[in-house]
Amino acid sequence: MGRDIYLSRKESRRADILDQLIAGKLTVVEAAGMLGLSERQVYRLKRGYQQSGEAALVHKSRGRKPGHAIPEPVLRHVVQLALDLYRDTSCRHIAELLREHDGIDISSKSVARILHAAGIPLRFARRQPRRRRSRDRMPRFGLLLQVDASPYHWIEDRGPQLHLHGAIDDATGMIVGLRFELEECTEGYMHVLDQVIRRYGVPTSLYTDLRTVFFSPKPDSLSLEEELAGVPKRLTQFGRALNQLGITHIPARSPQAKGRVERLWGTLQARLLVELRVAAISTLDAANAFLAGFIDRFNTQFAVTPQDPTSAFRPLSPADSLDTTIAWHYLRKASSGSTISFENQTYQLVTPKGHTMPLKPRSAVIVVRQLDGTLMALYKGAKYTLRPLVAPPKVNRTPTPSPTPQPVQHQPDPSHPWKRPFSPRWIAQVRQQSTSNATAAQT
Repeated sequence: MGRDIYLSRKESRRADILDQLIAGKLTVVEAAGMLGLSERQVYRLKRGYQQSGEAALVHKSRGRKPGHAIPEPVLRHVVQLALDLYRDTSCRHIAELLREHDGIDISSKSVARILHAAGIPLRFARRQPRRRRSRDRMPRFGLLLQVDASPYHWIEDRGPQLHLHGAIDDATGMIVGLRFELEECTEGYMHVLDQVIRRYGVPTSLYTDLRTVFFSPKPDSLSLEEELAGVPKRLTQFGRALNQLGITHIPARSPQAKGRVERLWGTLQARLLVELRVAAISTLDAANAFLAGFIDRFNTQFAVTPQDPTSAFRPLSPADSLDTTIAWHYLRKASSGSTISFENQTYQLVTPKGHTMPLKPRSAVIVVRQLDGTLMALYKGAKYTLRPLVAPPKVNRTPTPSPTPQPVQHQPDPSHPWKRPFSPRWIAQVRQQSTSNATAAQT
């Protein structure tokens, strides 16, 4: 019989055997042995083949749309979102966004099939094989935090490029702090450290790179006061905060050494970027406000259980205050008038009762700028508020210059000898008078 429909290899082989069976070249027993079927099934296939041809060999569901198939409007909607709002992300993330924002509950594999059928390339479809030996995770939550920052167009063309500062726990892979800033800076890392301690406690150690935010380029250049105080080396503002909190600071010599936080940036650049786009975030403040809910969702989905369930985070010591520890410290010397100078402004130290604190001349005062920008002072271990000292206005003592008097023109009298005409008699009288005066002067 001729081929009138498409047959698979198995179905084509059955058709050839049935053709030989009908032609009498094979018996039913031989055909059953070749097909691996019972004689009863061979008789059924032969009867259907003779009546309907090759259609009897094809499964009756071929070409039919299954009852649980995704409707065509949903397919078009998924393709449209994958090209526009949900672009540049993984199939798994698209499935999560569809379930959360569009009420479409389909699997990531279904998303992949839809995009593949539409000719849309799949991101992260093929991953390079791992050819490295990963370091074992820390056994306890809080033993080691990896800290770094990632410059990226997080809000795309809706706003400026932002730098995302973050910290991830090595034992669980949990994000413990995130903060957006316009530049990678001490303030961003200060905010991340503040988030970590307020929510979880003080970690045991931090793993960072060698940026000058963390380590001073001249660690051995100490002042006389620092040498007398026993400071082993010069610390940055962030390093001083870690030292005061008792957190071990470990430098990483290469990006691969802190690979867990480096891989986190790749994940966030694929997921957080899209979620900021869906939420229409376009400003720095709105992006920072969005991070809290994102961190909770991320940790619920991706965090792992540590080997030891005991947390290594320790509570903050009563002697430590985050407001003054995670802040900027500036050393100033007191003047003879019990004042200090900071940023072109003179301040007095004020006690909690509102009295001005007398300061010994040349004594050390630490000016503290807190994360919210508030200024305060530390003097001999006590906290004081700063009160600007307003100097009285200066009196202009420079006299006003008087106008230069004009010279008076003297007009001689008409009877003045100079007005008389010269005559020989008058000249002789003047000479005689001059001679008489000279003779009198000599005697």
